[in-house]
Amino acid sequence: MTEAGEGSRQGAGRPGESALAQLPSTFAEIASGADQSGVRLYNERLLLSLVRRFGPLSKIEVARLTGLSVQSTSAIMNRLQTDGLLKREAPLRGRVGQPTIPMSLDPDGAYSLGLKIGRRSCDLVLVDFRGTLRQRAHRTFAFPTPERILDFVGEQAPLLVGSLTEAQRRRIAGVGVAMPFQLWTWEAEIAAPAGAMAGWRDFDTAGEIAKACAYPVLLCNDATAACAAEFFFGRGWRYRDFLYFFLGAFIGGGIVLDGALRIGRTGNAGAIGSMPVAMRSDAGGPPQLIACASIYQLERRLAAAGVDASSIWATPDAWADFGAPLDAWIEETAEALACASVAAISVVDFEAIVIDGEMPAAVRDRLTARTTEAFETMDRRGLSDVAIASGTVGADAGAIGGAALPLVKAFGRDREVLLKDVVAQAG
Repeated sequence: MTEAGEGSRQGAGRPGESALAQLPSTFAEIASGADQSGVRLYNERLLLSLVRRFGPLSKIEVARLTGLSVQSTSAIMNRLQTDGLLKREAPLRGRVGQPTIPMSLDPDGAYSLGLKIGRRSCDLVLVDFRGTLRQRAHRTFAFPTPERILDFVGEQAPLLVGSLTEAQRRRIAGVGVAMPFQLWTWEAEIAAPAGAMAGWRDFDTAGEIAKACAYPVLLCNDATAACAAEFFFGRGWRYRDFLYFFLGAFIGGGIVLDGALRIGRTGNAGAIGSMPVAMRSDAGGPPQLIACASIYQLERRLAAAGVDASSIWATPDAWADFGAPLDAWIEETAEALACASVAAISVVDFEAIVIDGEMPAAVRDRLTARTTEAFETMDRRGLSDVAIASGTVGADAGAIGGAALPLVKAFGRDREVLLKDVVAQAG
């Protein structure tokens, strides 16, 4: 993961810094990470993380969770409310004594943009402090090029940002870009002309997007970003340790251990698409999971059957009725996911396997159910039980996860900040 800013390899400036300096003092200090070792900022970030995870909490509940005194908790939460990061909910009455007043994240406390660059489509989203999708733009293509992405961002970013008031725009924390590493590889699998995507090799993605958006830019692997969306905004917080599968044009994944998203020393943890699976292969030897559990394989099945596959990418939340080709794809994909899951839990004692992707919820749930059935038939002697569950964020997980990155960096606890000391080679 990389950031366009001073001292980074991109060399671009931090065009959002001046806007950040105009914010109220507490917001600016937390968002800039100033003196993160200070007790005050640590406690503020801790409280924000707890409210994000558990929902509205009273000051007494926060004090109980943190071990802080009620007086200290009250002072911190009042300060965060004054700064616009927390808001009071309706008092809870009916108990002995004064009614308790829970506090929740103020959706207008901060905003972020997320850009997902995929092999068949791209998305730009605007989310608020709660992770709620406010605005979205979508575009499809035969294959991505830097020029197509920059045109899309230059056209759509002003429209999304323009939906906010001037005061709200000053609370934009940045832009998170989610994209596959080595985007120029596997051209043949998506029927791109040889060399058509070579422009990504030396393209300064974060730096060029920063110029187009005028905000700080963070760069992350697309599947890791999707995992971040599930972890911070979906059901992932229920599990302390889980493996995440995200099926896009190519399958990817993410890992959460000990309640924290793990990205690995080069930002490539959870690259489960490259995992060999024990299935039949025309090339001899076990194929990679990418070749057995990716949506481009469904696209090929539909083409072979003479079925129009355009809705796969144009409307990922509402596919046409694909009939038998979809049924066959679900069967093969579920078998591959089950095989990969058994291999993964033999190495890491995951609590859960979470499955999501760029597909309608009904298809995802069918795939999850069939994967569970295939998983139950496999030899798992010596392994612990694991839950297999559908994700909840859906097709926009990559873009929403990208948007989560600036929010996590600005307001997350230190161990949640997944952007430190990692240089991601995203091309």
